[in-house]
Amino acid sequence: MPLFDHAKEAYADLGIDADAAITKALSVPISIHCWQADDVSGFELHDEATDSGGIMATGNYPGRARNAVEVRQDLDRVLSLVPGVHRANLHATYAETDGKAVSRDELEVKHFANWIDWANAKRIKLDFNPTYFAHPQASSGFTLSSADAEIRSFWIRHGIACRNIASGMAQALGGECIHNHWIPDGAKDATVDRWGPRKRLIEAYDEILRGPLPGCVDAVESKLFGLASEDYVVGSFEFYLSYSQTRKVVLCLDMGHFHPTESVADKLSSILQFQDRVLLHTSRPMRWDSDHVVLYNDDLRNVFLELGRGKAIDRAIVALDFFDASINRIGAYVIGIRSTRKAILHALLEPSMMVQTFEREGKNAQKLAMLEEFKTLPFGAVWDELCERANVPVGKNWICEMEVYERSVLSSR
Repeated sequence: MPLFDHAKEAYADLGIDADAAITKALSVPISIHCWQADDVSGFELHDEATDSGGIMATGNYPGRARNAVEVRQDLDRVLSLVPGVHRANLHATYAETDGKAVSRDELEVKHFANWIDWANAKRIKLDFNPTYFAHPQASSGFTLSSADAEIRSFWIRHGIACRNIASGMAQALGGECIHNHWIPDGAKDATVDRWGPRKRLIEAYDEILRGPLPGCVDAVESKLFGLASEDYVVGSFEFYLSYSQTRKVVLCLDMGHFHPTESVADKLSSILQFQDRVLLHTSRPMRWDSDHVVLYNDDLRNVFLELGRGKAIDRAIVALDFFDASINRIGAYVIGIRSTRKAILHALLEPSMMVQTFEREGKNAQKLAMLEEFKTLPFGAVWDELCERANVPVGKNWICEMEVYERSVLSSR
């Protein structure tokens, strides 16, 4: 008996339709971040950009994309190796300005025309992010919450410009564009005034987000701490949870932005009681928010199991956010994307109705026994079938294609 037929029967015994799970798992969009390809460098032309705000890709593996054309080339290769529906996620610093320096508060949708044309040709949608870091106006560690009115005004103008770009992308591609705001604002040690920056941040966001724009879906992202903001982060989880709820914008949960003992999975059943959707960044912290390549581990599985149990997979906007310059960057992409898609499929194959019934009836031994049985079901055969149906390499076969691309393309950079 073929492996998939055996697996299909095993899941059917628990009331799970493996074919339906594959179809559904393939249909969930995953937004692929452009910044893994070039180590979050971007292609901004400037005189004095500075690093700031806890953004750091470590390593010097050869083959980093040096321009937007090479990023798109790499993304083309990645898309040929991963199954399912995808989107592409850009930062403002990935604008193409024809060799001219353009201030971030003067960026327009025309500076992303090549990205829009590429996305249209690939039949995918684009998402967008203002870039509130790596800039002289961010060197103090504060942007939208800065006490300096001129600095704050600059970043407000940047946020407004980016909303207009996101709206333009959405309209050009016939869909919505998720427009996510993350700022690096915070202090390294012994913050005395924690009130003022948060009040200014509210006012700044209220100005940026004034009025809806066609196709632009705004989101706000929290963080526990970052490099040079170990003591105090203005945009904390509590801040953005409250702001998103009162302003009716989407809350972003990055899996690396919480204390290691916190469960992102546990937060979902609370947040989605009150909000329609959540933006989920799949990432992997190691000791701290270090943005490691996503693996198919317990943390990732538990997040999607929780969404599946609440019938809320369609209410999660799934995106990637990691960057590792120490390994082959195509490999980093493919591992992270495939791991995320595996977790989605795994959640759709869980006999959650059965185990929830056991729980309601007080049959806790049966519940635990079934959860244990689920762990050893032939999931791998269903995943291989998903890849086969998506016409992408099955199993480890993608690795040799990555190596061919490294020899023929990356090695010459």
